[in-house]
This record gives sequence, C-alpha cells and structure tokens, in this order.
Amino acid sequence: MRRDAFLRSLAALAAAGALPVAAQSAPAVKMMIPANPGGGWDSTGRALGKAMQEAGAASSVSFDNKGGAAGAIGLAQFVNASKGDPNALLVMGAVMLGGIITGKPPVGLDKVTPLARLTSEYNVFVLPANSPFKTMRDVIDQLKKDPGSVKWGGGSRGSTEHIAAAMIAREVGVDPSRINYVAFRGGGEATAAILGGNVTVGGSGYSEFAEYIAAGKMLPIGVTSGQRLKGVNVPTLKEQGINVEIGNWRGVYGAPGITPVQRKALIDALARTFKHKAWQDAMEKNGWTPAWMAGDEFANFVDSEFASMRATMAKSGMI
Repeated sequence: MRRDAFLRSLAALAAAGALPVAAQSAPAVKMMIPANPGGGWDSTGRALGKAMQEAGAASSVSFDNKGGAAGAIGLAQFVNASKGDPNALLVMGAVMLGGIITGKPPVGLDKVTPLARLTSEYNVFVLPANSPFKTMRDVIDQLKKDPGSVKWGGGSRGSTEHIAAAMIAREVGVDPSRINYVAFRGGGEATAAILGGNVTVGGSGYSEFAEYIAAGKMLPIGVTSGQRLKGVNVPTLKEQGINVEIGNWRGVYGAPGITPVQRKALIDALARTFKHKAWQDAMEKNGWTPAWMAGDEFANFVDSEFASMRATMAKSGMI
C-alpha cells in the first residue's frame, strides 16, 4: 500500500474509533462532576482526570461541577449537553441511585451509557470536636429521647449516610421517618457544618474526613463496614450492637448515544488509567478500595444495586 493511501486508511480508522487507544491521539476529555467542590465525587473525578492524563488516556481534562439533588441536576445537564460525545464522562455512584429513588427526577441513568465502577468505600460517622457527646451510644440515647434533636448531616437525600442514619434509627427502635437529616449539596458544605457544630453528627466516606479526624477536629464514632477499616481504629456499628452495614461505590458513565465502538474505547481508556500508578496512588492516598467492574457487568450491577437500595429505603421508612 502506498504511504499516502495508508495514512488515509489510518485516519479513517481513527475517526471511526476503531484503533486501539495507544494508536490514537489522546482525546480532550470533558468530565461532569454532579456535586459541588470538596466531596467524594469531586475528589474522585479530579483524581481520575489527573490519572487519565498521566496514563496517556487523555490529552487534557476539563471539569464541570454541578451540584444538587444527589447528582440529578448534573445528570440532566450531562444528558442534554453531551449526546453522542465520545469524550464526555460523568462521575456517579451509589448516592445518585438513592437520589433517583427519593427524588424521582425526570432524567435517570437509563439515558446514559454505563462504563465502569472504580472504587468502593465505607462511611464514617463523626462528632464535632466540641460536642457534648463522645460515643455513638451517647447519640443513640439522645435519639431515643428526642429524635428531632439529633441533627444528622451529610450528602443529598438518599445518600448512603442518609440511608445509614435511617437504618440506625430503625435498629434502635426509633421511627426512621422522625430522624432530622440535614442534606448538603457537597462534601465541603457538610464538612463546614460539622466543624462549626451546626449538626450533631456527620457522615461521609472516611477519606473526606480523615485529615480532620487526624487533626482532632472531628471525633469518629462508628464506621458502616462489616469489619474495621484497615489502619483505622474506629469501631464498626455492628461492634456497638447496631446491625447496620452499608457501603458506597463510585463509577463512570458515558454520554447518551455513543456507539459500541466508542463505548469500548472509553472502557479501555479507563482500564488503562485504573492500572496506572497515578490512579493506584490516588486510591491508596484516599483509602479507596479498588472495585473495577466494566461494561455490561457494571450495568447489571447498577440495576441490582438500585433494586436492593429501594428495598432497604422502603424498609427504613424513607420512601
């Protein structure tokens, strides 16, 4: 084949997305983070974007934060603005499922393209450093006396910490519908409320509170894992006689209307990034558990999680 004909063929294959990632020029990726800065989705998205560039899977990454309604506002904007865009990514996770169940937004995950699950993480409940309470038992005792007096602070309605709070109430004999849950649009807002003593108890992924716990500004009183987290000396809820275990996870979706070839190229780029040292370092730094799952397996997992979460929320009186 003559050189000019070969180059034309190569260009045509690249345009069709039929070349492996290494043979194409890395794309400029646009990443929707459906939360305000400072929370778990934000840190996940920015760490992923950085790692994609270091892995050569993206030439550049631009970020768009759009918080509110457990990610539903950002999801709707992503659907409307990114149709058919093979370089658009949406960070999402268990919190978005809970928000869709409670909020019933007009746009759901059926409008976007499932790509991969990246991490899992358990939540920790903390008290402000100057709280009159010192343990989860103190919080439970007050909850039993006056449920409304205990202000639980965390992410959007339907977040894993919201579900955990309702499950705790149910387990200790308190009507879950009576809990006083204060939802925040992003992890930064929730953190500020806890540090300022504006909520009684706060919940989020351990990585989001780790620096404040280490500095003595937050007192951890329980984690939602089945066993103690590695390197973290905080008792589980189960250890304290509260039969509650619930985990969080985060993943990535692509735009509506992309082709199977484009979907595979995105999954391959994410897989390449996942294996890269930059992403492995980010997971270790943030205490995220690797939880790679891709393609149709991930899509089926999300469907199963949605059904399981709906059942748990119904049992806990949240819907």
